Amino acid sequence: MSQHAPRSLTVTWGSEQILVSNTGRSLPTPAADDVVQKVVEAGRANPSTLLTADAWHAVGRGAIDAEGVAVQLHPTRQDPGGVLMVENVEGATLRSLVTRVYLSELLPGIQPRTGMEATEIPDPQVQGVTEDGRPCATVRYHFKDVAHLRDHVWQTINGTLSLNNYVGSVLARTITRNLIVHPVEISFEDGTDPFHTLAVRDGITRLASAWAVLAGPGAESDEVANLAVNALFGKAEAPVPSGVPIGRHLASVREKWRQSLREEYARAIEVPEPGVRAAQIGQTFVAPAQIAVGIEGHPGHLLAPEDIFDDAIRSVLASVHVEFKQWDDAAQNVEVITRALKRVIQLGDSLIPQDDLQAIYGLAIGRTPSADLPVLFPGSTPPPGTPLWRSVYVVHALTRPELRERLKDQAKAIKGGKRMALKGFADLLGPIIDLPWRSYKKLVTKQARNAWTNGGVLTTDVIGEWDPVPTDDFTTLVAPALAGDTNARCTLAVAGGVALIADKLLTRNVGSALNAPKEKGGVPFRADVNQIIEALSQQDNELGLWTLACAANRFRSDALPENAVTMRALTRKEKPEGEGGSPYIHFKVDPADADRIARDADGVPELLYQYDVVWAADPERARKNTPSPAGRALPLPLPEPRAEQATGAQDPAGTADGLWPTATADTRPASRRAADHRSVLRQSVTAARDAMDRLHQLEPEVGGHTPIVSLTVLDELHVQLIGLQTDIENLRRRIALEEDPEVEEEPAGEVV
Repeated sequence: MSQHAPRSLTVTWGSEQILVSNTGRSLPTPAADDVVQKVVEAGRANPSTLLTADAWHAVGRGAIDAEGVAVQLHPTRQDPGGVLMVENVEGATLRSLVTRVYLSELLPGIQPRTGMEATEIPDPQVQGVTEDGRPCATVRYHFKDVAHLRDHVWQTINGTLSLNNYVGSVLARTITRNLIVHPVEISFEDGTDPFHTLAVRDGITRLASAWAVLAGPGAESDEVANLAVNALFGKAEAPVPSGVPIGRHLASVREKWRQSLREEYARAIEVPEPGVRAAQIGQTFVAPAQIAVGIEGHPGHLLAPEDIFDDAIRSVLASVHVEFKQWDDAAQNVEVITRALKRVIQLGDSLIPQDDLQAIYGLAIGRTPSADLPVLFPGSTPPPGTPLWRSVYVVHALTRPELRERLKDQAKAIKGGKRMALKGFADLLGPIIDLPWRSYKKLVTKQARNAWTNGGVLTTDVIGEWDPVPTDDFTTLVAPALAGDTNARCTLAVAGGVALIADKLLTRNVGSALNAPKEKGGVPFRADVNQIIEALSQQDNELGLWTLACAANRFRSDALPENAVTMRALTRKEKPEGEGGSPYIHFKVDPADADRIARDADGVPELLYQYDVVWAADPERARKNTPSPAGRALPLPLPEPRAEQATGAQDPAGTADGLWPTATADTRPASRRAADHRSVLRQSVTAARDAMDRLHQLEPEVGGHTPIVSLTVLDELHVQLIGLQTDIENLRRRIALEEDPEVEEEPAGEVV
């Protein structure tokens, strides 16, 4: 057999035996500088491509066959653009070359599906790149600093693997389907020199899975992310040599890392029976890629040159994930509404000033924080910089009659539909409205987005002509609203409606809700969400207006209210002393009371339920549908607080280290040693309980895209804890029998 023929081998991966096919005898070596230069020259000379010289260097450096890349770029008699892949998307033509790329030259790019998630590390700003007024087939990712870049890549790898992976497939067959890739310029706010590299826009799960294979069986997603970040950028504490551009330094770091893998692989593959390490390296060293290198906008397509390429790439990704592997509805809605808004801005025919549109776009995609609202909309009375006021201004702007129809037209063009009703438009808004609080209220996010699908806060008045009325106290708007002030009524409708929807106090009710108790989400009658909000915000509905105002005033973007109907309310733990503020509760409204809080016969404030919200929308209809008045709502039962641990216990992390058995033989009596191990057991269980509490506290900050603990880890912990529980129970039974011989011993078995 030829020494260059690929090998197949069977390796042990965890508890599985995997047949690894087509593992090469050697790994590719880096292209010489003159070969990379050929790629740069051929690319710059090609009339169908447009990249900077640095971007072409990134392409030539990343491809394992740089000579083949240069050949694809050379003109032919049939096409001066060479043999590049041509792909027509809406409004543009993309040209790409197909090759194989070093895994360590690929950064995970911005993922459209995470636009509906709350992430701990914010995405960089994405900026288009042009040359002489023509769009380049690249974008600029603008990070705060190198630490932001490292953290963002770490978050993407860790979060992706926490959701899904193709580790078994990659180990057995390598990555088989092309990744969609394009050059990116990485720039920094702190003045660090920019550099160019390649970013993966589709296939990030495959990319992360390859890193997981390289990390080895049993590696957790955070360990895989650490490996990837250190391979791509070197150790965080390693300084950049003085006078060396960071791009050149990082390229050297990656090549040194690859060279160490080549040497390790050469040793591992030549043994008679190569092991799992040879398979890990051989199957992940390179990946197939379709690299976009040219973009041409179609005549009549009015996007600005700097936006054409990114819009075309997003169009490709959207088509892939609609026809092949769909994003969920929320991810599609984020993609559609943000792209539609960008197109409307570029068309330039809206009556709304461009600066206002750009400000709203920044707020909508999360690039501009809520705290900047007073700067964006100064006026005589600037709005408070809160997430709830952000939602008021975003809803107001996107539903202006002169903008809404244009947005709907662009959204229909992107989705390929012919018509879009008001509810369909409201559905698009849901995932961008909840951006600031979606991680804190993720237990009710599904119900909230269903409420937006059911019309959200888009009442007849809200989609008409009005202006927000900024205030620090929404109850001050009730009096002018009762006097007929449309601006005040609509401000209350949007702010109060968003608050009620986000806190699951107003949902898309179904037939079964009519028969349910009010404490479990029951309603006196069925109606669409926007119809309920419209009725609440009518000029003559004092109870409804106060309900909206009080809900908006009490709303918090960093927590769920205690009376949200969720399992959290039934299982929550008491907060430790000194932690958090006053409880977050929505109360039923009584306009006649001085503090507007309804109380029962005993003077106890009544909790607000969806039943009360719907009742306030139309009390007369509610009475007709409720022959016998519903009984008084009782607060949801709360579990007893967990018993405190024994006093005087030391820090488990500090004591356990000193109590574990060491290499030196312990000659103490067994009873003394048993006392130590009892302490270790008790403190370890306490440490586990404390770690679990800390995980619960950190979960809202981590964000929805990255589970706080992966399911595989929880499954393993569950098995271990069941085993520990069984052992403790069996030991308890034996000791009980020894202390009281008359106690009948129960048969030992697994405790569930």
